[in-house]
This record gives sequence, C-alpha cells and structure tokens, in this order.
Amino acid sequence: MKLTSIELTNFRNYSHLSLDFSDSVNVFLGENAQGKTNLLEAIYVLAIAKSLRTAHDKDLIKWNQEYGKIKGKVVRRNDTIPLELVISGKGKKARANHLEKQRLSDYVGLCNVVMFAPEDLGLVKGGPALRRRFIDMEMGQIAPVYLHLLSDYQRVLQQRNALLKKNWGKQSGTGPLLDVLTEKLIILAADIVNRRLRFVSSLNSWAGPIHEEISQGREKLELNYHSSVREVSDTGDQSKITEVYEKAFSQLRTRETERGMTLAGPHRDDLQFIVNGHDVQMFGSQGQQRTAALSVKLAEIELIHKETGDYPLLLLDDVLSELDDLRKTHLLAAFKEKVQTFVTTTSIDGLDDRLIERATLFHIHQGTVTR
Repeated sequence: MKLTSIELTNFRNYSHLSLDFSDSVNVFLGENAQGKTNLLEAIYVLAIAKSLRTAHDKDLIKWNQEYGKIKGKVVRRNDTIPLELVISGKGKKARANHLEKQRLSDYVGLCNVVMFAPEDLGLVKGGPALRRRFIDMEMGQIAPVYLHLLSDYQRVLQQRNALLKKNWGKQSGTGPLLDVLTEKLIILAADIVNRRLRFVSSLNSWAGPIHEEISQGREKLELNYHSSVREVSDTGDQSKITEVYEKAFSQLRTRETERGMTLAGPHRDDLQFIVNGHDVQMFGSQGQQRTAALSVKLAEIELIHKETGDYPLLLLDDVLSELDDLRKTHLLAAFKEKVQTFVTTTSIDGLDDRLIERATLFHIHQGTVTR
C-alpha cells in the first residue's frame, strides 16, 4: 500500500498544500511548531477519519474557516483509490472513488496506517482508556464492521446508563426496559469481546518474538486481555461469553441500580503488558516499557499485512530521537523497503544513514513545504 499524493485545504496551519510522495521514505524536516506533525496527522486522519491529537473535529480546521479538506490517492494491489475527507461543523463526509460513504465504518480500512510517537509510551504507562482506544482503532482498520458494532454498543450503553441514572437508588421502575437494554448490550458485548480476544491473541503471536529479539532473549512479552468480568478472558467461545455476561449482569443488578451506571462490559476492559511474568506498567523500567510499546507497534505492521494482504503506511512522529541505538535498529529493520514510511524530525543529523540514503526530504517552515 502506498500513498502517492495528498492535498490539504484549510487543515490546521495549511491553507492549501499539494504534495507527491516517494514510495519509500519521506522525511518532513523543520523546527518545532512549523507544521511537521500537522502533515503527519493529516495522513492519519485521511486513513482513520479521526485524530490521535484531539477529540474535537473543529480543531483540525484552520482558524476562521468553515471547513477543512484532505484528499489523497492510495495504491493497493495496483489499483488507485482516490480518498477525500471533508470536516466541518456538521461533521465529516467521506468519499472513496468519488462516491460518498454513508457511514465512516464503510470508509475506514481503505488506507491502513501505523503511527508511532513519543507519547505512545503512554500505551503502556497510561490509563485503560488509551489501550482500549488502541485496540479499537487497530481492529477497525482490519475489520471495519467492528466499528459499526462498537457504535451500536455505545448507543445501547448510553441508553442503559441514562435509565439507571434516572432511577438511581430505586429498586423498581427500571424492570422491563432495563431487561431489554441489558439483553441488547450482552449480545453486542459478547461479539466485541470475542473479536478483541482473537485480535489480542494474534497481536501476541507477533509481539512476543519481536520483543524477545529486541531484548536479545532476556525478556518475554505477553499481552493479556483483562476483562471487567474475569471469566470472560478465559474463553474464546462467543456463546460462553454471552452466558458469562448474563450471569454477571444478573449478579450486578442491585449494585448497578444503587450506583446508577453499567458496571461491566468491554467499555471497562483493559490490556495488560506482562514481561517475564510481571505487569510492566506497574513494575517495569522505562526501558522495558519503551521496548514493549515498540514491540506492539512493530507487531501491528505484520498483523495488518497478514489480515489485509497489504503493509500499512508507517508514520513516525519525531520518534527516532527518542530511541536508543538498539531499538532504533530494530525499527529501521522493519522497513526493509516494504513499508512506505513518513518521518518528522528537526534535524537529519540524528537519522540513520540507511534511512537518509533512500529518503525524499521535505523542508517545512511556517506551513510552507519545499521538496
């Protein structure tokens, strides 16, 4: 998979920008706060229809403009697919092959990306919400139908929470409607968690060997899906997961009524990083946490290739300067001419010669890009 070009209109600090890219390595070079990361973000948003930097779409639109637009051309298996995403106060409109997609879940997955930034250390050190988002975004790229399932789950969850909150502390008055919503929630939750378990298992099969190689055989990484209902993580059978949830929600009924909120489900689950038998979030050094995060990111590349038949775009936001020589070597080895890569940096001095010799350089200064 290659991104051959991109065109921006009113995106962040760019009024208008049109660029053609190299099939290999593209380096965005410039001082801080000039627009390097904005350009990398535009590629990510074109692919995922969401930003990793903000939850508010209006932040993506240039100041005092009514809309922002990102256009690009992606080549997959010798087919060129024009993509377009328009962002406005009314939401987002996505087009592929010049045809508007009614749902973003029908658009996501046409261009796959893996992004690695210094803050990705938060994947290990941060809260559960970050790791759930990581799982959801990566799964959505591989199987866009998952995003539709997740949207349905969030809608039912909001309805159920609203009902529990309305009848907070009451033991009656929620009966039949709560039963209906609980049944819908369980069906969706079982499907989502079953898919997550399979995803984590596949990711684990790639991340483990990568981590062992980076640590030179000294460490073994294992990814564990940690469910808010413990028994759920012990099965990969959707019907059994459904039975576990039915039992759990029956037992939680009184507590949920007392607290006015849903106390179980995939929205409360987590991903654990276990290194040599210990939770690296709690007991690992910063070096171990960095290695775990890097291993998972590199595993993403291989997993997406396995599931889709294409290697994703690799976006590196000033990350090479954050890695020691050993980790940098493994990251660079992952390219092997097979992954189109986009790198932001303030100086080429710290970049590996193997990267520079086949890179196309773009100098960025105050939103102006020179190739």
